Amino acid sequence: MPKKVDHEARRREISQALWRIASTRGLEGASLRDVAAEAGISLGRLQHYFRTKDEMLVFALRHIETLAQQRIRARIEALDEEPTPRVVLRACLTGMLPLDEQSRTGFLVGVAHFHRAVHDPSLRTDARDGIPRLRAFFADQLRTAMERGEVRAEHDAEAEAMVLICLIDGLSTYILLDVHTPEKAVELLDMHLARLFDGAGAG
Repeated sequence: MPKKVDHEARRREISQALWRIASTRGLEGASLRDVAAEAGISLGRLQHYFRTKDEMLVFALRHIETLAQQRIRARIEALDEEPTPRVVLRACLTGMLPLDEQSRTGFLVGVAHFHRAVHDPSLRTDARDGIPRLRAFFADQLRTAMERGEVRAEHDAEAEAMVLICLIDGLSTYILLDVHTPEKAVELLDMHLARLFDGAGAG
């Protein structure tokens, strides 16, 4: 019998080749042929799985996001006690920062996708879709913190959630530019969270 091919596994292998290029020389000038060579396959074989560079970028980005979500979830589930909103938010936010090689590569792939999305309406829609969901999740955590007295009730949960997303984007950029070390970025994030979680129940 012919060997059954795991197409999803092959796509992930190609994504990993894309990540290696992103981490070493960047994706702006990388072609499908470059990725095929890095993956050790022919260009025709690669195009069997991804017709365009944009398709490949979107798949690679979603795969990286899935891995990041799994890491964050495992970190939270490993805690001995029920995590507070502040603990959940900090785990998510630090998980979004490029603090190690894997998360740095993921951020670089995201930057490449962002650059193309600015000029492509279809990619722009895809890039924007995740933001409202992330903002809603952060806002729900903040509302719970308000109910617990950990965040002052006069804060706008939706606005503060968006500020957290913007803060991570800015800190991530400055880590890559060596404006801040990863440790300094986490310190600045903690400083912001300390100011936000200044209610009666904050600890």
